[in-house]
Amino acid sequence: MKKIVSGLLACAFVMLALPWLAVSLIKGDGGMAACFVLFFAVDPLFSAALGIWAGKELKRRCFFPLVAAALFMAGTWLLFDPGETAFLLYAGIYLALGAAAMLLSAAVRRERKP
Repeated sequence: MKKIVSGLLACAFVMLALPWLAVSLIKGDGGMAACFVLFFAVDPLFSAALGIWAGKELKRRCFFPLVAAALFMAGTWLLFDPGETAFLLYAGIYLALGAAAMLLSAAVRRERKP
């Protein structure tokens, strides 16, 4: 149970708190540059790592890629433009990355077991 809660906290931090910190603490164009780094580097890598972690216990953690994508949508719609459909594309990509990494991780783990 501790691993589930820590995974949810990590998702909330990366998908909600980091964009809020970037917008709040970094003013002007620097905040937007920080958001681009988040959207194009940090969030995809986090989604893939989260998927790998979720694939280790697929039955208990299969919902994590969806949670990460939903938290991303919530965070971007709260911080930026509510209802902006461009963020749906990003969330879909993060969901696809996380799900693919999760299924690949589960398949590799299943193949290694005797």
